[in-house]
Amino acid sequence: MLNRNVSLLMLMAEITIALASVLGNVLVVLVVCVNRALRNTTFCFIVSLAVADIAVGVLVIPLAIVISLGFNTQFYTCLFLSCLLLIITQSSILSLLAIAIDRYLRVKIPTKYDIIMTQGRAYVAVCLCWILSFLTGLVPMIGWNNLNPQGNLSSSNEIVCKFTSVIRMDFMVYFNFFGWVVVPLSIMIALYAEIFRVIRRQLNKRAEATCDRDRYYRKELKLAKSLALVVFLFVVCWLPIHIINCIDFFCPKCKLPKFATYVGIFMSHVNSALNPLVYAFRIKRFRATLVQITNRCMLCKTTGPTPFNSASLSHPSITTADS
Repeated sequence: MLNRNVSLLMLMAEITIALASVLGNVLVVLVVCVNRALRNTTFCFIVSLAVADIAVGVLVIPLAIVISLGFNTQFYTCLFLSCLLLIITQSSILSLLAIAIDRYLRVKIPTKYDIIMTQGRAYVAVCLCWILSFLTGLVPMIGWNNLNPQGNLSSSNEIVCKFTSVIRMDFMVYFNFFGWVVVPLSIMIALYAEIFRVIRRQLNKRAEATCDRDRYYRKELKLAKSLALVVFLFVVCWLPIHIINCIDFFCPKCKLPKFATYVGIFMSHVNSALNPLVYAFRIKRFRATLVQITNRCMLCKTTGPTPFNSASLSHPSITTADS
């Protein structure tokens, strides 16, 4: 009876997170569409991340619930459904990496940034992130899976669909975690460390700094802190399930409670609902537009058009969202 109550609570929590992820990230996309000042390359990547988080609420969480029920299906059907989870997760990581690279270029080469990072190239980068996510996420479909490893599984027979019954744990640890989580996150950490170093150095140049230049780097510092917080939350939410996978793989005799696995999976889903909160509380212009949308759509208030400051600062290539 206790297990049934716990399962019911987990199910309700998952449904709540799914709804919050979809609603919050749809608002992120809507805010960027409404406010022209946010339609820059950085928010292009943020929209890509929001789309991935919407997919978590629409696809990943429902699929995770269905797979946890252990329904009977063909091997490759179950494998494909499991690969969809990997694809969407990978797109989030690559979107975060693209955001970090974009911010690095903005503070490292501000005078050449607009020439190098055009809107068209940002769209191409987003497409490449998703293509790479599909390619890496579908790797188990071409052979790195649990089909007939010891002659006990067949693609023609029905199996009880479980993630671990079709996805090999060495794939999850070596390829997915070490190759496509640890490496991108390490690059992100290094990029943000360099971003903060460059900004601090520029802000310390009081003698040669103009008012506009100082304001530019202060804005960049605030936005970089917000985006670094998004990366930090991603690490906090996704690390538990990957640590559990590593323990299962490297220490098969170490028996972890199933509840720990459920909590790890749940934490990974929670991450998709947190990003809109970071934008709303940390990015001033985003928050102002969100309030306008809320007043207009939910409170039936008429508001003026979203303010757009087209004036650039005297520092070259300065067009960034307020933080």
